[in-house]
Amino acid sequence: MNPDLNTVIMAFLLTLFAGLSTGIGSTIAFFAKKTNTRFLTLSLGFSAGVMIYVSFVEIFVKGREVLTSTMGIRMGWWSAVLAFFAGIATIAIIDKLIPSYENPHEIKKIEGGEEEIRSGKLLRMGVFTALAIGIHNFPEGLATFTAALTDPQIGIAIAVAVAIHNIPEGIAVSVPVYYATGSKRKAFRLSFLSGLAEPFGAIIGYLVLLPLMSETLMGILFSFVAGIMVFISLDELLPAAERYGEHHLSIYGLVSGMGVMALSLLLFK
Repeated sequence: MNPDLNTVIMAFLLTLFAGLSTGIGSTIAFFAKKTNTRFLTLSLGFSAGVMIYVSFVEIFVKGREVLTSTMGIRMGWWSAVLAFFAGIATIAIIDKLIPSYENPHEIKKIEGGEEEIRSGKLLRMGVFTALAIGIHNFPEGLATFTAALTDPQIGIAIAVAVAIHNIPEGIAVSVPVYYATGSKRKAFRLSFLSGLAEPFGAIIGYLVLLPLMSETLMGILFSFVAGIMVFISLDELLPAAERYGEHHLSIYGLVSGMGVMALSLLLFK
């Protein structure tokens, strides 16, 4: 299975858009006096809904169908399920290896006091958060890129969902760096660069995986990516949405995301 050049370029551009949306978070942090937490809660919940629905209804199903057609029903099912949980395990291990203080998915106060600023703790927090986001964004970039290769419509939906997810990550990087250095330019640059890990993940996926690509490998990769996206949604997006605002708002956002994704798949099939 070898996608044409236009499909590859489209998949890469979608991944680039998703990754660099961390810069949107930086901009919001600089120009908004107060974050609209209700909107952020709904947006994060919406993003989780899109990713969970498309993972279970489209990506995992396609992976399973490909694997059962090439390996038989029993082996195909087993391979799809194992690849799905391998994706979950991979992103969970990455998450576990990053200390909670630097982990962008551990909610914390990002504005420091004078003592923290003088001691450099705030600057350290911003820098390490940027590194942590870069590590997390690598498999997310691979996931977005792979999904867009198989179906540009799904790729667009996932890219938008990941972009929404990356906006608060951009805030998490830029705000502490700005408070520590007083430089909006440095804060924006570091936040912006942290998002480049996603297109980098896409490039690695293209260079390493596509030359080896087969129907079986593509099926395994689909199931693997579905696992990554489900874990990101359950471990990162929904907890963040609840901490930013009311519980029910995050659930309303979740259901809305699922509904919009379902409707788009029905209308454009």
